[in-house]
Amino acid sequence: MTPAILFLEKHKAAFTLYQYECTAQDDFGAHAAEQLGVPLTRVFKTLLTEGEQGAVVALVPSSGKVNLKRLAKAAGVKKLEMMPPQKAERLTGFKVGGISPFAQKKRLTTVLDASASDHDTVLVSGGKRGLSVGLPAQDIERLLQAVIAPIAE
Repeated sequence: MTPAILFLEKHKAAFTLYQYECTAQDDFGAHAAEQLGVPLTRVFKTLLTEGEQGAVVALVPSSGKVNLKRLAKAAGVKKLEMMPPQKAERLTGFKVGGISPFAQKKRLTTVLDASASDHDTVLVSGGKRGLSVGLPAQDIERLLQAVIAPIAE
């Protein structure tokens, strides 16, 4: 099992595992939604951003992208930009396409897009390509001490 799954088990979170054959080289969220037959708006991608005050994790639907100004405001920082993929991998301990918001090397400020509350459960990466976990937005908020804000566009 991945560190993300072990983290969820340790915290006694109720989640559903979704496994699929990952053949994508990019747009991993759209690929996961297609493979699993779930709406793109329900599969959330984990994006890493950085600014002078450090790194911030954004969880947004795979159907859109993160609004960096809204993310910075929600995180209480001045300005953020997307983190280079190699740096995101080093910081989180996960490979791009499999970066989970759970069990990253260091706990980072995390902002979950408010649209997650529109669904009973949303899917996020389980810590490797081809593995997603489904759980309610409230559980993501609680487990990660995440801020919920409208950060997607």
